[in-house]
Amino acid sequence: MLNRFLHTAVAGALALVAVSPCIAPQTVRAQSTVPHNVILFVPDGLRAAIVDETLAPTMAQIRRSGVDFANPHSIFPTFTTANASAFATGHYLGDTGDFSNTIYAGFKVPAAKLSFTPFLEADPVLGEMDAAEGTSGNYLDEESVLAAARAAGYGTASIGKVGPVAIQDVTSRDGTGTIIVDDQTGNPGGLPVDPAILAQIKAITNDAAAPSRGDNGPRGDATHPGTLVPNTVQQDYFAAVATKVVLPALKAKGKPFAMVFWSRDPDGSQHNQGDSLGSLTPGINGPTSFSAIKNADNDLRALREALVALGLDKTTDIIIAADHGFSTIAKESKTSSSLSYTFADVPSGWLAPGFVALDLGKALAMPVSDPDNADAVVHPDLEGKHPVAGDGLLGFDSTKPDVVVAANGGSDLVYLPQGNAKELAPKVIAALLAQDYVSGLFVDDRLGSYPGTLPLSAINFIGAAVTPVPAIVINFRSFSTGCAVALRCTAEIADTVLQQGQGMHGSFSRADTANFMAAIGPDFKHGFSDPAPVSNADVGMTLAAILHLSIPAKGTLVGRVMTEAMPGGSLPVHTRSVMRSQPDAAGHVTIMKYQSVGRTRYFDAAGFTGKTVGL
Repeated sequence: MLNRFLHTAVAGALALVAVSPCIAPQTVRAQSTVPHNVILFVPDGLRAAIVDETLAPTMAQIRRSGVDFANPHSIFPTFTTANASAFATGHYLGDTGDFSNTIYAGFKVPAAKLSFTPFLEADPVLGEMDAAEGTSGNYLDEESVLAAARAAGYGTASIGKVGPVAIQDVTSRDGTGTIIVDDQTGNPGGLPVDPAILAQIKAITNDAAAPSRGDNGPRGDATHPGTLVPNTVQQDYFAAVATKVVLPALKAKGKPFAMVFWSRDPDGSQHNQGDSLGSLTPGINGPTSFSAIKNADNDLRALREALVALGLDKTTDIIIAADHGFSTIAKESKTSSSLSYTFADVPSGWLAPGFVALDLGKALAMPVSDPDNADAVVHPDLEGKHPVAGDGLLGFDSTKPDVVVAANGGSDLVYLPQGNAKELAPKVIAALLAQDYVSGLFVDDRLGSYPGTLPLSAINFIGAAVTPVPAIVINFRSFSTGCAVALRCTAEIADTVLQQGQGMHGSFSRADTANFMAAIGPDFKHGFSDPAPVSNADVGMTLAAILHLSIPAKGTLVGRVMTEAMPGGSLPVHTRSVMRSQPDAAGHVTIMKYQSVGRTRYFDAAGFTGKTVGL
C-alpha cells in the first residue's frame, strides 16, 4: 500500500534540491577530538519576532551571548510533527513523509480509531505507522540523529510533548534505548521507561506518571473561552525529570550525550488561550500566551542551571529552535458554500471545521464521510453536522475514497488515491482557486502543470518518502491585524475545531515560517549574529555533526551543517529568489519567496499577492 516515490519534475518546474546524502562533520572535529554533549531545546510555536528580555530573558541572553540565527526557517507546512521529522533526521518532508500533523496513511490506523487520517501526536499511532506495510519498521525511512547516537554508544534522551518526542528516535519503543518521557509516560498508551529511571522519577515527583495539562487543557468552544493559564504543572514535571533524573543519568554514563527537550508551551497555551474569544485582537498576544512564553523560558533556565551544577556547562552545546511560528485564527470567508449551513457549534458567518472537505464535496457532487467518526456520511444540510476534526473522505465508497482531505490548520493536504487522480485534479484545483480563503496551491508534479499553482517539488515534497504523497497542498490566506510588526500579529484562515481569536500555525506566511533559533556552547561562536538562512533541517544535520556522526541517507533532500556559526566557520554564499506560477484565467499566481545556500532551499513565504504575510 505504501510505496516509495521518487519523481522527476515536470518541464518548466525547478529541479529537485539535491545535496550529498552523508553528513561531513570535519569542521566540528577540528574544534574537539571528543564530541561535546548537545541539547536541542524546542520552545514549540515560539515566534522569532516576539522574544525579548521581558518575555524570554534566558533565550534573549543566549541569542545575545551565543549565536543569533537572525534568518530562521521552519519547514513548510509549518506543523509540529513535520518539523520534528526534520530535527530528527536532517531531511525535508519529501524524504521523511511526515507531511503534516494529520496525514493520509493509506490504511485505517487502529490506534486512531481506524481512521485513514491519523493525528500523529500519539505514541501508539507512531508505532502503527512504523509497522505499516512498506516502512521497514520506520515510517520516516531515515535514521534519526538520536538513533545513530544511541548506536554509537552515546547517552540519548527525549523529553516533553507527546508525538515529536518519540519521533526523535521513533524505533526506540521498548524502554531499553533512548530515554523517552512524554505526556503518556506511565499512562495508557505510553512507551516503556527503564525501571531504574522510572523509580527515580517517582521518587522526585511522587508519581511516575506524567500529569495532564490540567487547567491548561480546556480549549473552550464558540461561547466559552479556553484556558487562561500556561502549562506549568506538566512542564514542571518534565523539567524536574530532565534536571534531576535524566541529566545525572547521562553524566553517569560517561559518554557524550544528546538530549531533546520539547516544551509544549507556548504552543499549547497559544492554541487554547481564552484571552480573545471571537476577536482577532489581542489574539495570541494576550497575557496567557505571554505567560506561556515565560514558562518555556523558565524550563530552559532550569536546564542551564542543572548543567552548571553537574559540571556539564562547559562541554554541552545548547541549540534552541522552535518548530514553527504562530498566528491568530480567522474564520472569515465570503465564498465558502459551507457558510450556507447552520451548525450548532459554529457562529453564523464563520467557517466550520471541515470547510475544505464540504466545499470540495459540493463542487464535485460527492458525498463527504468523516474518517474520525467511523466514516459516517456528513449531512450538513439535513443534520447540521460537519466533520468532527475537519478531515473528509469524498466519494461513494468511503473504503476507497476518491479524494481525501487531511485538515491541519493553516494549510490542508488533499490526496487523490485512486486511479482517477488526473481526471479529478483539474476539478479540485479549479474549485480551490475559486475560494477566497486560499492563498497558493502546490500540485504533485506527476499530475501535470496547472496555471495558478506551483509543483510539489518546489517545496521539497518529492523525494524518497514511503508514506502517500499529497496531490495538492493548500495554503490559507493570512493578513496582519494592524500592529507595527506584522510578524507579531498575523492572522490566518484555519481549518480547525478551535475558534476565531485562538492560535494556529501551518501556513506559508512569514509569521509561521519565522521560528526562533539561537545557540550557545563550545561548538558555537560567541556574540555572533548569523545572516545566512538556516532551517530546522539544518538543525538535524548540525546535531549530527557536533556528535561526529556520519549517517547514511536514503533520500537526498537534506539540510546543511551550520558551519558559519562555529569557531573558524565562514559565511556561505546565500541568495534570494522568487518563483512564480503561470496565471490562471482569473489571474491567480502562486508566488514563492525562498533563499538558497548552494542547493539547499529555505522557504520564506508563498501564496497570492496581498493574501500572504511576508510575500
